[in-house]
Amino acid sequence: MQLSKKDVLEKANKACKNTLMETLNIEIVDYGDDFLVARMPVDCRVYQPDGVLHGGATAALAESVGSFASHIFMDTENFFIRGLEITANHLRSVKKGFVYAKATFLHRGRTTQLLDIRITDEADNLISICKLSTISLPKK
Repeated sequence: MQLSKKDVLEKANKACKNTLMETLNIEIVDYGDDFLVARMPVDCRVYQPDGVLHGGATAALAESVGSFASHIFMDTENFFIRGLEITANHLRSVKKGFVYAKATFLHRGRTTQLLDIRITDEADNLISICKLSTISLPKK
């Protein structure tokens, strides 16, 4: 039985309970054959002292959506996924609303994966560009 998109998103979001994703209120909102999208509210939980989105929260969103994409699209029956490296270039600040992270694969190897993650605001303005490397390690 193949799950509907709604069921897959619900199952994915349930897996985020008691994690950093729940703490930051990150929600997976869409996916396709080669991408995954999550959103995060911009409020006092993710502000830096001057009231704008903290770059660390942006990086946490990027790593969460990128790692989750690797998890969904890789063989997790036999492998587990871990992040290796993340880079983030912050281009614009945000004070309120939601930011959206769309992760797409640049490389989907058996052992390593490279993802491009674009963070945008509700008006589709580019906020940050991130790259995430993940690794698939065999379960013992």
